[in-house]
Amino acid sequence: MTKNKIALVTGGSRGLGKEMVFALAKKGLDIILTYNSKKAEAEEVVSQIKALGQKATAIQLNVAEVRTFEAFFEDVNDVLSKTFQTNTFDYLVNNAGIGIHASFLETTEEQFDTLMNIQFKGTFFLTQKALHFMADGGGIVNISTGLARFSFPGYAAYAAMKGAVETLTKYEAKELGSRQIRANVVAPGAIETDFGGGVVRDNADMNKSIAAATALGRVGLPDDIGSVVAFLCTDDAKWVNAQRIEVSGGMML
Repeated sequence: MTKNKIALVTGGSRGLGKEMVFALAKKGLDIILTYNSKKAEAEEVVSQIKALGQKATAIQLNVAEVRTFEAFFEDVNDVLSKTFQTNTFDYLVNNAGIGIHASFLETTEEQFDTLMNIQFKGTFFLTQKALHFMADGGGIVNISTGLARFSFPGYAAYAAMKGAVETLTKYEAKELGSRQIRANVVAPGAIETDFGGGVVRDNADMNKSIAAATALGRVGLPDDIGSVVAFLCTDDAKWVNAQRIEVSGGMML
């Protein structure tokens, strides 16, 4: 019997990450998801994945704390053996993140460092350590943002970190090609979630303005993103590598 492929998704207990793990499970993948603080939320998502017929488990991780990554992967290794009866996983989705809205002039060093540690440094070193546990022929999906292509005031630091992630992804694709590991970027446009305090979802004027600037005439929803991430974690995308796929409905064209 062929074993199911396994995806490790950071920040998989809520928002876009939650939709990603459901989409992956519906594609027949088993799931390891991480959560930062809300264990009960994460366990509920695990239960829902199991109801879809897939194996799943949740492990606590703060992606800003690089020093904890070694212990985290000891937990991953243990779970792979006990829950999934294997010693490798196949796909890594670097989704966990936060948004800080501050103009370029008003961004503090503390805000900058927070964004760097979570969005870029965490992604860089978590992926580095994950490679010891990833199967050859798998894939990495890094989550970026439409804001790395177009500009809205207040996101200079956030978008700069995501721009760094996009460049990193190309290097990952190049350097990991010998292991047949693909690396791609999914860049969501504006989505109705609680991200950044839920501003896109809850501010009617902003929602209307974004919809007007989008070719398909509405703001994105969380399930618009998950299916694209899931596609990249299948053999249907076996020849897609080092690409940035913007999933924005055609924003700011």
